[in-house]
Amino acid sequence: MTSGDWLVALAYLVLVIGLGLVLGGRQRDAQDYFLGRRDLPWWAILVSVVATETSALTVISIPGIGAHSDLTFLQLAFGYILGRAVVAWLLLPGYFAGEIQTAYEVLGTRWGPLARRTASAVFLVTRALATSVRLFAGAIPLTVITGWSYPRAILAVGAATFVYTFVGGLRAVVWVDVVQWAVYIVAGIAALGAALHLDPAALSAAHAAGQLRVIGEAFSWTAPYAFLTAVIGGAVLSMASHGTDHLIVQRLLATRALRPARLALVGSGFVVALEFALFLLVGAAISQAAPETRAMQGDAIFPVFITTHLSGGLAGLALAGILAAAMGSTASALNSLASATTHDYYAPLAGRTGDAAHLLRAGRAFTLLWALLLIGGALLVRRREAPVVVVALSVASLTYGGLLGAFVLARVRRVRERDVVAAIVAGTALMAAVVFAAPLGHALGDPRVLTALAKLAWPWYVPLGTLLTVGIGLAGSAFRPRG
Repeated sequence: MTSGDWLVALAYLVLVIGLGLVLGGRQRDAQDYFLGRRDLPWWAILVSVVATETSALTVISIPGIGAHSDLTFLQLAFGYILGRAVVAWLLLPGYFAGEIQTAYEVLGTRWGPLARRTASAVFLVTRALATSVRLFAGAIPLTVITGWSYPRAILAVGAATFVYTFVGGLRAVVWVDVVQWAVYIVAGIAALGAALHLDPAALSAAHAAGQLRVIGEAFSWTAPYAFLTAVIGGAVLSMASHGTDHLIVQRLLATRALRPARLALVGSGFVVALEFALFLLVGAAISQAAPETRAMQGDAIFPVFITTHLSGGLAGLALAGILAAAMGSTASALNSLASATTHDYYAPLAGRTGDAAHLLRAGRAFTLLWALLLIGGALLVRRREAPVVVVALSVASLTYGGLLGAFVLARVRRVRERDVVAAIVAGTALMAAVVFAAPLGHALGDPRVLTALAKLAWPWYVPLGTLLTVGIGLAGSAFRPRG
């Protein structure tokens, strides 16, 4: 990279922090800080949802999948669209029925505080783990391009993100997401253009090599991108992530009413599909235009390519795009983690539910605490062969089934609070055995059951976790004596 590229990247970093501080405005109370006064436009929320869920994982990992495989990963996005439509018509109306602050207030209203805090605790743990992986992913290109160590790169991204999130709250996060999403889409288009400039026939060669195949085999329990596996798994994953994960629900609650929230949610599914398609094509084109990248680990292909093949400030723009993706997802997680901690735990336990000014101060304190925890978690992540996007989705899938199962059980009249709490805990514990079946199997002498579970494709994790949670909850309500 040239000095001009570094100036572009640095100018972008300064611009983003400045925009976050200005666009966030003055925060009057906790509702301003966590829900942006509930008056953000649907299209900005749509872009923020997309930026939040895709992040650096898309920019870094998905080109590697496209380079080493084909476009069958895109089938997940087909399921995402279906899942969001279900959430928009079945779950969103309940969120707009009252002035709720977090997704888990719905469970508290249905059962009581224990159900609410259990679900919120599951969210906090899962979101912290998944965001630590995402923050680590954002550090990968910085280490490749700058030669920095992972700790230095993680601290740089984490600290820059914390500044505007701490001051501007959700409003700052959403508006900066809009800018950052545009930047990393332009970076992806620039990389695709550079690959086609190197080899105008790159996509034709990729097609001949089978890299542009979109539809996989019909069905499989073990192949993650078989058609029905990806579509069903993607749909249920999206129902859980966009219907029960406060990271996304918080953004939807910041719209003005139910209809714009539905537009933002369903529209985001189509935009994500287009985004996945772009970055998969980038990877396929790079693998043909720059054959030397084929031997690289997937997560390194995109950063190495932009460093060596983009010029005239485009490398700096692409680096800015990667920073944008990493900062956007981290900022979103910081604000939602602080929101759930403040409203689901601190406010009711401290007896300060109605003190909005005090909760603003508490929310900022929890933002700082979670920033430190996320940076610490990212420092503990280690490189592995699996693409980081798969690692992050697998981590989230560990508990998404428990959360979605709880919301399903909320529609069953006879299920009691203790039934749903036991179902969430037991369902999550069983899914931990599934997700970590391989290392558990090695430790226990490779028993047949764990060996079989280790082969289960990760898109089945959330459907399985949901079924386990619902089954345990229904069994508990049927067989436990009523007291």
